Amino acid sequence: MKTQVAIIGGGPSGLLLSQLLHTVGISSIVLERKTKEYVLGRIRAGVLEQGFVQLMRKAGCSERMDAEGFVHDGTVISNADELIELNFTELTGTPVLVYGQTEVTRDLYEAREKAGGQIEYEVEDVVIHDAKTDAPYLTYTVHGEERRIDCDYVAGCDGFHGVSRQTIPSDVRQEFEKVYPFGWLGILSETPPVHEELIYCNSPHGFALCSMRNANLSRYYVQVPLTDKVEEWSDERFWDEFKRRIPAEVAEKLVTGPSIEKSIAPLRSFVTEPMSWGRLFLCGDAAHIVPPTGAKGLNTAASDIHYLFEALKAHYLEGDDSGIEGYSEKALLRVWKAERFSWWMTNLLHRFPEQGPFDIKMQQAELNFLRDNKEAQKVLAQNYVGLPY
Repeated sequence: MKTQVAIIGGGPSGLLLSQLLHTVGISSIVLERKTKEYVLGRIRAGVLEQGFVQLMRKAGCSERMDAEGFVHDGTVISNADELIELNFTELTGTPVLVYGQTEVTRDLYEAREKAGGQIEYEVEDVVIHDAKTDAPYLTYTVHGEERRIDCDYVAGCDGFHGVSRQTIPSDVRQEFEKVYPFGWLGILSETPPVHEELIYCNSPHGFALCSMRNANLSRYYVQVPLTDKVEEWSDERFWDEFKRRIPAEVAEKLVTGPSIEKSIAPLRSFVTEPMSWGRLFLCGDAAHIVPPTGAKGLNTAASDIHYLFEALKAHYLEGDDSGIEGYSEKALLRVWKAERFSWWMTNLLHRFPEQGPFDIKMQQAELNFLRDNKEAQKVLAQNYVGLPY
């Protein structure tokens, strides 16, 4: 097989890139390690920056998102029982949209299938060959059958554990990482959200987050040690601990119910440089990871897709290679800003094992400054709704 752009990874990043390329007549083939059903079964966050929303519209995949997504004008940060309400629309003129990543992926699959896009599922043993030449190609197997794709460029959208980043020689890439000493225990429950906005909670007992998927589906989280196991957390234990960490006036309104999904996610900050090598380009989790505090994971991947799509479009339609040559530098500038914001939010809201009385007082001073200073609120809001591409 031959295509212009071979895309490794059939999650939202790879599908969005494929669909955007299709809109300007650039061919692609997507390789996915799992089945479509498996990908759609993954539960992920769904706070979308306006940049991501505009990309979905540009890709022609926004009809259901525009109809069913929840526009959020702000968020709430709680300091014990005190609520700090931040209105993004007032502070920046821009809201965010809550629309689950699973639904984003479903819409993108539908668009690619409707357009006759080629997606190979249950792909194994992917190897990227000759990425530093003008004729890269991929080899892989599907159910034991060996296959090959010749292409002009390779987009690595295959996540942290994928083959793409590992293809860049270790003496070329530099990796920066911070592993946090806790994870997020999250549950999904068929209950109405406790508040119309997300609430990020700093409490003496640890961090908690009130989130939602829709009017009857809530997503709640608590900070837990990395040594904890999901099996140790019954629904009853979760709800009791969750209520301890959220403001009393919010806890009084909380509707509890059986969990339909429960998992623990570790937190890390990670960036690899460069994000390109020859004709191989890294996007999303293949190049960087952020802690979920601040909702930047999917959105930072989207900015990568924006830069790569515009670079490939300029190459094929205008013969301009400046975007391709500058992709890594441009993408990393925005990635590091998102990393900074996610790191700052994580430090602001969590309890760390090594924190002493002074550290906690400093955290409280930071929260009080945020409460009292409109400019500080504006900076947070600018980062949360998404920095410009």
